[in-house]
Amino acid sequence: MLIIGIAGGTGCGKTTVVNQIINELPKEEVCVISQDSYYKDTSHLTYEERVKINFDHPQSIDFNLLGQHLAALKRGETIEQPVYSFVTHNRTQNTISTHPRKVVIVEGILILTQAEIRAMFDIKIYVHADSDERLIRRLKRDIAERGRDMDEVLDRYQNTLKPMHQQFIDPTKEFADLIIPNNNYNNVAVDIVRTIIKERLN
Repeated sequence: MLIIGIAGGTGCGKTTVVNQIINELPKEEVCVISQDSYYKDTSHLTYEERVKINFDHPQSIDFNLLGQHLAALKRGETIEQPVYSFVTHNRTQNTISTHPRKVVIVEGILILTQAEIRAMFDIKIYVHADSDERLIRRLKRDIAERGRDMDEVLDRYQNTLKPMHQQFIDPTKEFADLIIPNNNYNNVAVDIVRTIIKERLN
């Protein structure tokens, strides 16, 4: 099993890079695990209390459960991946059965912040994008997909996202084996990743 960690700031285009990689692989050989599925359970809090949580701080992520699940997949076991709702700011009652695959891609802004999790990755990738570009993408996504308004998104970006990026996310570049600039010229970097994957699989 090859486990690949793909990190980078919010709106940097991790999903695009993930899709570029997996599009060249047989579907039965790859699975994707999102860090967003592993936000800690906050059922004990009211909605008003959950809204105030800093979801861009490493403490918001259940890294213990993520580590347990990655270890289980490596042992050949199926896991039940949590399902998170960005509308209620909490896990739902549902889970996704995730089966072991030859390639497991883990993506999320904070996945390279934890030494124990980093150690489980065979390849560590950081996707880099300009901060203005990331803000624009975040605005479009949160308004269209997560029911947020512009003021809420901008306030969260200014008071939470930007300082957390500077404190926790950007410094994890140093742990990356490969830094991919998310622009129109990242095809070479993605091709390198695909080549490494194919060599490992063979």
